[in-house]
Amino acid sequence: MKGIFKSMISMVAAITLLSSCNGSPDNGIGLQLWSVRSDMAKDPVATIEKIGAMGYDYVEPADYSDGKFYGMEPAEFRALVENNGMVILGSHTTMAIPDSGSWEALMPWWDQCIAAHEAAGVEYIVAPSMGNSAYQSLAGLASYCEYFNAVGEKCNEAGIRFGYHNHDREFSELEGERIYDFMLRNTDPEKVGFQLDIYWIYEGGGDPMAYFLTHPDRFLSIHIKDEKELGESGEIDFLPILEKAMDIGSKYFVVEVERYNHEPLVSVEKSLDYLKEIGFIK
Repeated sequence: MKGIFKSMISMVAAITLLSSCNGSPDNGIGLQLWSVRSDMAKDPVATIEKIGAMGYDYVEPADYSDGKFYGMEPAEFRALVENNGMVILGSHTTMAIPDSGSWEALMPWWDQCIAAHEAAGVEYIVAPSMGNSAYQSLAGLASYCEYFNAVGEKCNEAGIRFGYHNHDREFSELEGERIYDFMLRNTDPEKVGFQLDIYWIYEGGGDPMAYFLTHPDRFLSIHIKDEKELGESGEIDFLPILEKAMDIGSKYFVVEVERYNHEPLVSVEKSLDYLKEIGFIK
């Protein structure tokens, strides 16, 4: 069954990449479930049903804990998602390095985490944050790069990719180095990819196009996000960014809405509609 599911994911990826050549990911759009966190907390079953009915193709959980997703065993959550016409493509989760500075003690946690994600059939695991030590010194940041390389190696052994999701802090400087650039240089491309968040890179003063040109092989997926619903701010020209991301081979595009003008489920549907309006999806 695992092999069949992996083949399904490969087929989805192939279709997405083929469609990219035609200027569209063929409606291959995912949703980061943090966008509907209050709804998932109240009724995950009904929420997943509504997301599938909107036309999303995959979901990215943000609630892994103790071997479960939203209180469900991996197989149960996977079945819920697949029964609503989607897959669990990726997942956001991590453990911060303790104040002692030693990350080796976290490896048993990662063993359980990776096993649960393997059972859920994910393509990748993304760390959505780092602890404060990463922003206090280059030595602390270097420790995180070493840690992520070790986690990425474990993920590779299970057939899962590992990546890091930026916020705005990664585009500040530390001891004369831009944090994000240091991470790109000091993580192994075979073990650590990156999930570029369009909104947060702009908030941090970075340029996504520049990174696509200088590091075209590093971006596993793209978070499509605005200040509120997609297109709401009018400050980000999304289409050329998304098209360039496809050009460099980014496979997956994930909508995230963190602040709202409407109820969360309305906001994520409006965001999907916006991607249709600008011609990114059919």
